[in-house]
Amino acid sequence: MRYRERLWPAWWVFLATALVIPASLLVFLPISQVAGVVVAIVLYGAIVVTLLATTPVIEVDDGMLRVGRAQIERSFVGAVTAHHGADAVAERGTRLDARAWLMLRGWMPAVVRIEITDDADPTPYWLVSTRRPEELVSALTS
Repeated sequence: MRYRERLWPAWWVFLATALVIPASLLVFLPISQVAGVVVAIVLYGAIVVTLLATTPVIEVDDGMLRVGRAQIERSFVGAVTAHHGADAVAERGTRLDARAWLMLRGWMPAVVRIEITDDADPTPYWLVSTRRPEELVSALTS
């Protein structure tokens, strides 16, 4: 394995989703205190489990690139570039091709653009969020 990264949610995502606790308490406390507390705990627990269970993984080995459920042979990977700051915002916005395959996470500011050279694939490139863009680029270009 040349590269492996799990795209864990940022800490503030768990904090923001914790707002389901007071919301469910407001709805269910008038019915029953026990029901309100149980529903609040179950809903927040379900959100946390869903966030953790659906966290995608980026893997690069000698023959394949895997991002989440998508995979492609490395022989079909062309130019690979890292983008930060305003450049990354432009890649996700004004420069985005509607045919591109995306694995974007709002809590990760950097993206890597991976050109696809397979003539049979209509996807021109993959745009992938990552916390370590230079390492991913290095793994794909070495």
